[in-house]
Amino acid sequence: MGGPSDSMTPQEAPLFQVFVDDNFHYMDASERYRLGAFPTCEAAIEACRGIVDDYLGSTYKQGMTAAELWQSYISFGEDPFIVAPTGATCAFSAWDYARSRCQVLCASPST
Repeated sequence: MGGPSDSMTPQEAPLFQVFVDDNFHYMDASERYRLGAFPTCEAAIEACRGIVDDYLGSTYKQGMTAAELWQSYISFGEDPFIVAPTGATCAFSAWDYARSRCQVLCASPST
């Protein structure tokens, strides 16, 4: 069978695979799981953001600093990543996203 063609149906199109590592078990591939396959990079990124947001939202406690939340994430959170189909790119860093979300979640309310 040849490579992708213009007549390819959506079901046959290459997909963006999302895998999830566990920060608590750093570099232990046996702890990795496949979240699923997504039709677009944007959909894969949204799934990855959801995993990070779920962890941060369930871990955040009022009064927690961004540094405390960040330390919890890099120690115990899940680290999703995207494997793009051949010839495609899809950039997402769970750690960069988590760092920025920690700042937002732990920002002092303006009064």
